[in-house]
Amino acid sequence: MTEEMRRKQIGERIREARKRKGLSQEQLGEKLGLSFQAVSTWETGKFIPDSEHLLILAKELDLSLDGLFAEKEHRWELGPVNFDPDHMFTFVKGRAQMLGLRQTLQVMDLLRKAHGSQKRKSRYGFDTDYIAHPLTMACQALAMGLKDDEVIAVCLAHDMVEDSDGRVKLSDLPEGHIRNAVKLLSKNECPYVDVDWMTQYYKDIRKNPLASLVKVLDRVNNVAGMADAFSRDWMIRYTGETARYYPALLEVIKKVPEWNNAWWLLRYQLTTQLETYKRLL
Repeated sequence: MTEEMRRKQIGERIREARKRKGLSQEQLGEKLGLSFQAVSTWETGKFIPDSEHLLILAKELDLSLDGLFAEKEHRWELGPVNFDPDHMFTFVKGRAQMLGLRQTLQVMDLLRKAHGSQKRKSRYGFDTDYIAHPLTMACQALAMGLKDDEVIAVCLAHDMVEDSDGRVKLSDLPEGHIRNAVKLLSKNECPYVDVDWMTQYYKDIRKNPLASLVKVLDRVNNVAGMADAFSRDWMIRYTGETARYYPALLEVIKKVPEWNNAWWLLRYQLTTQLETYKRLL
């Protein structure tokens, strides 16, 4: 590849990333403290960004430096990362009826009230119904052989108090273990306000095996889909938070004999996801 071709390739990547972010050349230039003409010279391949502006450019455009300068780029055909929520709802409800999961069915009656109108945003135009997230967790738990009523119910209810804009309250959930676990998982119920509140939040969750199990299921699902929804900076922060707090939650799960197979699978999934992101980010 000639130097001219390389500059044009880098310029095309900058232009495409800028447009994905919805920025004009003027707006990107303002963020970098430059004129729109400078951005234009990059995008046309006349010049490439100098080292002074590279890092902030990559940050503003959610690009890695490897991705910006790689000589070859594979352009994948992208698709949605979530499955059909209506199909999953029917599946989970049918399994709950067959297994006699009374509390799960009670929570399912609240699911559309809590999340029916909400969307999970995609950076690539594949917005999905928020309800797919708790349903995916419930399907995964069932697929791993977790048929406990409280486990499936908390999978479905874990975000209802925190993310339903008040449509569902803690008092709407079944009393006892389910309500206690959801309270621990709901950050808006967290009583800590100091700088290190997150450490105490996870410490409290570790005292409750049910909350620990669902929190790891939640994180496995979120990490699997974060490249679709998060900026690069947010993915780095999320990966760091996961690496810091989740090994201890997995140790809690491991101590419950009937969850041992699920522990192994969750540990494998989370570890391989994290190590992949560490290498890519």
